[in-house]
Amino acid sequence: MSTGFGLSATARASLLLRLSRRREDTEASTGPVSPGRDLSTLPGLRDIELVRDAGQALGLENPFFRPHEGVAGAHSTIAGRDFLNFSSYNYLGLNGDPRVQAAAKAAIDRYGISASASRLASGERPVHAALEAALAAHHGSEGCLCFVSGHATNVTVIGHLLGARDLILHDQLIHNSVAEGARLSGARRIAFAHNDWAAAERELASQRARHNRALIVIEGHYSMDGDHPELGRFIDLARRFDALLMVDEAHSLGVLGATGRGVAEQCGVDPAGVDIWMGTLSKTLSACGGYIAASRRLIDVLRHAAPGFVYSVGLAPPLAAAALESLAILDAEPWRVAQLQANAALFRRLARAAGFDTGASAGLGIVPIILGSSVLTARMAAAAFEAGVNVQPILFPVVPERAARLRFFLSAEHTEPEIEHTVAALSAARDRLAQKAG
Repeated sequence: MSTGFGLSATARASLLLRLSRRREDTEASTGPVSPGRDLSTLPGLRDIELVRDAGQALGLENPFFRPHEGVAGAHSTIAGRDFLNFSSYNYLGLNGDPRVQAAAKAAIDRYGISASASRLASGERPVHAALEAALAAHHGSEGCLCFVSGHATNVTVIGHLLGARDLILHDQLIHNSVAEGARLSGARRIAFAHNDWAAAERELASQRARHNRALIVIEGHYSMDGDHPELGRFIDLARRFDALLMVDEAHSLGVLGATGRGVAEQCGVDPAGVDIWMGTLSKTLSACGGYIAASRRLIDVLRHAAPGFVYSVGLAPPLAAAALESLAILDAEPWRVAQLQANAALFRRLARAAGFDTGASAGLGIVPIILGSSVLTARMAAAAFEAGVNVQPILFPVVPERAARLRFFLSAEHTEPEIEHTVAALSAARDRLAQKAG
């Protein structure tokens, strides 16, 4: 039986004893620790150090923050070596596309690099309006507003629109940015079981009458599991319970639907049923930033009052130009979406045939391989790296120990032989590690 870190009870006890002695030696040499200006008492620091020390004690190299020496697409160069790369959100291969680069360079030549101040305070550039009009059209919305950060978009919009008398109901696996925005708002926050619209319905039936405004927040494509919601069910809930529906399309745009229009296209529903579409510019659109597409009235409120827009510098013009060009290519070349989805489906099929657990992945762009042990997952990631495959491990406490996984982000640029090689390398690594453990 294995417990924390995926180790047996005996191995885990031995590891914790070694770490405890190491910590005692450190504290003895530095003296007692007290709060105040001593940053060693910051929340979470001890957990970070424990995980780092555990990795070192187990002989595991830190897989995070490796420097990539060029464009990170289906391939990437790390320490001078070419790797098959499955740790990038460059779903359609547009980051590095010559047309996107040319658009960004032309914007630099015309506008410089920075917007230099907030758009409200000092004006904006025509490329901002062009990008927002294109995104609004993409979602079938009346208007759109772009922010400088995807994470900050959710934080500032949710934090501004909701208050202490309101209710926020969100999926249990919702992104941290939504949770932070909900906390900032002061609204009552309730999480419902992942992708369970019936559980959301029960919460609304129980709690809706006690609150003023209600907001339901879901994602179009969940980045940890690679699945998507039944959007039509949530649209129905929002209408029946007089609630706003917000959908985070960060990993949906360019990935879901026959032409990459997202979860509404994937589910065959009218996008007008969603009140607030949120998305990022940093994935399919190969730039950086976030946006809200919604009614003209809501966009007007955000444009003049959302703190993360009013008091923040405007989106850098070359980023806006890169996103606009990427969106135009997405619309003109839907074959990229078809190729991405074919690659993800192939990877999922081969992984399952090899005996790997891919969870609830829809096989559209994100496929996890769930290994259920943080140590095994870290060792599998290291073995894959040795074999020329770059994939990031997701370990406890980010996910429960039983859900530790390797998370694969597919690209339209991956080839069938590359995908076959990757699954074969994983299978070989699993077999070698099993022999050592035996």
